[in-house]
Amino acid sequence: MTITLTFLFAACSQDEKEKGQEPNADVKPATYPTAPVQLINPEYEISIPAELKPYEQVAVYAKVTGFVKQLHVDLGDRVRKGQLLAVLEAPEMEQQYLADKSMAQKVHSDYLYAKQAYDRLVDAAKTAGAVAHIELDRAKSTMESTRSAYEASKAGAAHASQLQQYLRITAPFDGVITERNVSVGAMAGTGVNVPLFMVAQGHRLRLTLSLPEKHASSVKQDMQATFTVRSQPGKTFSVVLSRTAGLLDQQNRSLTLEFDVNNSLGQLQGGEYAQAKLTLQRHSPSYWVPGKSLLNTQSGTYIMTWNAGEIRRIPVTEGVRLDSLTEVFGDISPQDSILLKPSAEIKVGTIIK
Repeated sequence: MTITLTFLFAACSQDEKEKGQEPNADVKPATYPTAPVQLINPEYEISIPAELKPYEQVAVYAKVTGFVKQLHVDLGDRVRKGQLLAVLEAPEMEQQYLADKSMAQKVHSDYLYAKQAYDRLVDAAKTAGAVAHIELDRAKSTMESTRSAYEASKAGAAHASQLQQYLRITAPFDGVITERNVSVGAMAGTGVNVPLFMVAQGHRLRLTLSLPEKHASSVKQDMQATFTVRSQPGKTFSVVLSRTAGLLDQQNRSLTLEFDVNNSLGQLQGGEYAQAKLTLQRHSPSYWVPGKSLLNTQSGTYIMTWNAGEIRRIPVTEGVRLDSLTEVFGDISPQDSILLKPSAEIKVGTIIK
């Protein structure tokens, strides 16, 4: 539809009247095409870069210091959880364990002797006057002291035994060896910053992407998506949303989405870049106008409305673009008529029809 706006010209100057010139009686109309505001909630599709990552990936370090004695895996080997990867040796640790174990055995014998002596005194004390109370208390104190010493020494031996277990490096989960950074004879341990191995889970991957802030409110639970990778042109993979960060990243103002990818057939490689396509929809309808009805100026973005004979310039914020329509947010209503060809030269205010 169109709106015909009639502008009334001011009267001619006094000089023109004196010359006998008549003011223009004819009014020159100006025609501006318009369109209604649409309150709709369409689905829209966006394409966004993503990355395929191993579902789990960990650097394997040695918990104790020692020399690499044996290596049982190499780069690219597939391993199972708990599988032995390497064995370290630390002779001083073995000596410490033997010393702690021997001490625990000695203190245990002392405890058994003290307990036996106390039990005998208890039996003897059943006969009145056979054992002095102070002797009985002294024997009980000795027994309890040796028992405490035995518990402490037993804990020390268990600690040394546990440290020995750390000499055996095992896989934390099912995966593949992506890095091997040591050789037999190399030192490993707490003072070495380089991990022995990198283990990654390849049969299950994470598709991770950063969704721009303006689309964050369109994310729904169990949302489906598709993605492609350059290594397999023409092939499309389907996934379902698994989790979101919940909050926007403060640095890039985006929402992180993760999709779990079943890679049991080994078609995909962790670390690949992907191109994901998402079908999004707002939680509630919003206002949409033709894209050409937006007026972009140095002071901001506007639309021009005509209602009840009045032209207004309304500041808006752009949302999503869909074909020829653009989502806008501002002080507008479905009853507004939008000028399709706005211009900074069009004056705002009341216009006489």
